Order: sequence, then C-alpha cells, then structure tokens
Amino acid sequence: MILAGMAVQDHRSPTDSHDRDELLASLLEHLIAGSRSGGAADLEQLCVEHPLVEGELRELWATAMVAEDLASLSGMSDGPVRELSDASPPSDDLQLSGEARSMPLSDAATTSRDSDRSFRPRAVGDYELLAELGRGGMGVVYRARQRGLDRTVAVKMILRGELATAEDVARFRTEAESVARLKHPRIVPIYEVGDLDGQPYFSMQYVEGETLSQRVAAGPLPPREAAEILIPVCRAIAHAHEQGVLHRDLKPSNILLDHTGQPFVTDFGLAKRVRADVAANSTSDEAEPLSITVLTQSGAILGTPGYMAPEQAVGSRGDVSRVTDVYSLGAILYAMLTGRAPFQAASPVDTVLMVLEQDPPLPRLLNPKADADLEMIALKALQKPVDLRYATADALADDLEAYLCGEPVSARSSHFSQVLSRAFRPTHHIAVMQNWGLLWIWHAAVLLLLCVLTNVIQWQGYTSRLPYLALWTAGLGAWAMIFWNLRRRSGPVTFVERQIAHVWAASMACSTALYGVEAMLGLPPLSLSPVLALIAGAVFVVKAGILSGEFYIPAVVLFATCVPMALFPDWGITIFGVVAGLSFAIPGWKFSRQTWRS
Repeated sequence: MILAGMAVQDHRSPTDSHDRDELLASLLEHLIAGSRSGGAADLEQLCVEHPLVEGELRELWATAMVAEDLASLSGMSDGPVRELSDASPPSDDLQLSGEARSMPLSDAATTSRDSDRSFRPRAVGDYELLAELGRGGMGVVYRARQRGLDRTVAVKMILRGELATAEDVARFRTEAESVARLKHPRIVPIYEVGDLDGQPYFSMQYVEGETLSQRVAAGPLPPREAAEILIPVCRAIAHAHEQGVLHRDLKPSNILLDHTGQPFVTDFGLAKRVRADVAANSTSDEAEPLSITVLTQSGAILGTPGYMAPEQAVGSRGDVSRVTDVYSLGAILYAMLTGRAPFQAASPVDTVLMVLEQDPPLPRLLNPKADADLEMIALKALQKPVDLRYATADALADDLEAYLCGEPVSARSSHFSQVLSRAFRPTHHIAVMQNWGLLWIWHAAVLLLLCVLTNVIQWQGYTSRLPYLALWTAGLGAWAMIFWNLRRRSGPVTFVERQIAHVWAASMACSTALYGVEAMLGLPPLSLSPVLALIAGAVFVVKAGILSGEFYIPAVVLFATCVPMALFPDWGITIFGVVAGLSFAIPGWKFSRQTWRS
C-alpha cells in the first residue's frame, strides 16, 4: 500500500533508529543555529556528550560546512544550508519527503514507534485512523476511512513536541496550501484541510500501488515505458509551475504508480510558492509570503542529494526556479534508464561534491540497453548550467513525446551559437576560482621573478646547467608547497582543484625536465626555453575546459609567445615571465575582487 503525500517508511526497523535520527536532527540544528548566530559551533563538546552518534554527527556537520562554503563561493551564502543524509537512491523511498527525523505525536496523533504491531484504530473527527503508514520530522501519515463519505483516504497530521517549531507548522500548512491550489489529474489532490484540537491536518486521495522508486529498484525500465511514465509527470509539474508552485523534492519515491501504472506526483513538503512569472525565472524571497521564507531551515535539512540540482544542493534559495525541477525530472529519467540515481557516493559530503563538480556517467555505460535518444534527453535535463537545460517541464515532455512518435528530439540538435556559447562560457566549476584569486596574483609575481633571475644568470655567461636547475627546482618546489598550504587553509579542497593541481604539477615537471633534454641533445642552457610557452598554453587549455572558456584567450597568447622567445633568445625567458604572469594575474585580480565584494 502506498500513501499519497509521504513515502512509506519501514516500521520494522529497530526502535532506537528513530531516537537516533531525532537526536541527530536536534544536534545538527543546534550546531547550525550557533554557527549562524556568530557563535562558535561546539561540535567537540556535543561529540563527547553523545559518543554513540559522533561519527554520523561529524559527517553531517562536514556536509553542512562544505555546502555553506560552496554556497558562499557562488555568491549564494544568504540562503539556508541544506544538509543531506543519504546518497543511495534505493533508500530514498525510506525517507519521508526529505525528512529523516522522528518525533512522538501527542493526543489524537500519538502512535508508538513500532506502530505496525501496536497501532489501534481510533476515531478522530470524521476520520477513522486505520493504520500508520509513515512518519518523519514534520508529519505522520495514516490510512483512514472518512466516515461521512465512506471512502478510504490518506490523512497527514503534524507532529507535536519540542522540535515541532513554528517553522515546521508553517511548512506543513504551505504544503497543504500549495497542493490545494493545484488541479491536475496527475497530482494527488487534497480533500480537506483542518485543525483538530490544535493539531493541523489534511486529507488526500489514497493511492494504492507502489512508488516509482520500488519499480526502479527492480532494475531499469524499458525505454518506452520510462517515457510514458515521465510525460504525465512533466505535464503535472508544468501545471504546478504555471500556478507559481515549485516542487523542489522530485525523486522516484515521490512518484506513485497505481495498479494500472498511471503516475501521480505527491509530497509537496518542500514546495515553494512564488508568482508564476517569478517561477519562470528565479525565485526571490520578496516573491514569497513571510510565513514561508524560512521553511527549508529545519524540516528540509535531511534528504537525498542524488536527485537535487546543483543550485539546490548548496542551499541557494534565491536561485531555484522551474529549471530546478526540470533537473530533478531528468534525474528521475536517468534512474529509470539505469536503475540508480545520477550520483551515488559513500557519504553525503561526497555526493554533494559530485553533484556540484562532476557529470553523471553515461546511461549506456551502466545499461547498454538504454535508448540513445532518451539518454540525450536525460543528459540535457541534467546540465549544470541552468540555461542549457530544457526551459520548461513542458519542453521536456514534448521531447519525450517526439521520441515516442519516432520524431527527432531537440536534445540532439545544437545550433552553432549554442556550441560556441558552451565553449566559452564559465562551467559550474568556476566558483572554485574565488579560492585561488589572490594565490594566482602571488603566483604571477613568483613566476616573473624566477624568469627575470634566470635571464640574469644567462647574462652573466653561466654555461653550467646547475644554477638554472637549482633555481627552477628549488624555487618552484618551495613555492608549490607554500601555495598548496595557503590554499588548504581556505577550506576543503575540491575534486576539480585536485585535477588542476595535478596538471600544474605536471607542467612544472616538464619545465624542469627541459634542462635534461637539452643536455642529452648537447644544446646550451635555455635553448628549448620557447617550449615553456607551449607547455603553459596547454595548461590554460585544460583550465578552459574545466573552469571557463575565457582561459582559451591566454592559452592562444601563450602559444604565440614561443615566436618572440625564439626570435629574441637573450630576452626569451623574461618575455615568457611577463606574458605568463599576466595570464595568471588578470583572472586572479578578477576573482579576488569578486571574493572581496561577496
């Protein structure tokens, strides 16, 4: 049995797991609140007081800090951080709308934690509660019979307790209000919203069947079936966008399949209400009522990052828009094609970093039977730059319908202007440059100094290679260690930064090895110095591909620099130092200014 409005949680799990989740959520909120208030986060003290959850607490806190750092790098630090508790896609149906906490419910809503064994039917208003089907940090859901209309419904009630804050209540009401304004055959409807003795609740259609997550867990779906399931889901989300509602928590466990295989969208617990025109672009705090400006601070802390768009994974409320939901729809299509989420890792921190830094594996690498056109559609929806995704959920649905009709899909067509734009635009990794701006300025100065000193040694008439080799080996080696230690003090080193560091180290090794090549060829020192410009140009080509196409410009300039270096050998190294120094100093100054402004 599957319940609309909340994914079902397995009540056969050990009782203490509920207490553990509740404790973790409480401790994490305490740490985040202390950090945002300007005080010191007492993580070590909490670990001493709660040794049984020390490992999990440290992991969740590390996730929070990485997300906060990445958000600030992207100029999005004003939004709340969204920490994530699980990266495994099959388990997302065990989480309740991104909630992993559990709290006792008092009065009419009270059930025991092992309710599958001890729950007793009871009457609450016009509803007879028959069974508890799921609960999370914000609410508990029951299968119930509405006596007045003699029908089976789902009833969701808010939990009580010290963690049921005003924000929890506001978020609960927002979910009801958001869904109540949506009238679409593929969105689970709300029947009634009310309050029983101070206990907010709403009743919904009860959908009997399974979640898409359960279907995917059995293996990849046939291509046509995957497209047929996702099309009505896309249309439903497009309708929600037209009404000014962003779902923000789309994943397979929030897609219900009835016995006929028809999909229904549910669980708008993280929904955000905005004006329809704002939903078409980006959401801003000014566009939403005061009562829901902080809805993602507590109940949305824990969730599954594998289906979140990059702009959502860093907690950037101000930049989520309808294309954020489009990304999640693409992730759902990816899961149907491969049987897994686009990103999986052993820990939440690793999954968040993968979402932000890496591209997903090609579906046909994971499932050779995956359709090539559907693969292209999924990958287009999963583009990290928002302007490269489908502009709307309807556009995604149109491409899926074209696939079913055997027509060309737009995901395969690219205009020359789009190709050019992709080549020269910044990638989603460009934010890491704000950690490197000032260091690049210092690197430019060190590089210019080394080149001038090398020319001075040359002008002194030294024919031995030892002075040159000592200068470049000791000088560059010492600076590399200083550079890397300074960078590590700025915060966690990302996967992309490690890649760039490896390319830089390889270029240093090549530059120093030129002296050995000259010796083997019987050439005077610095005879092969123009090759330095070619090596540096190649490094900037790599940076252009990883960070931003703007680095193609210094790459071309450096390639051209080998010509004057060859024509004027007495000044060649200094010429290289000036050009290479400017290639580092100009972008370094640019990104340093961005950091200072933010």
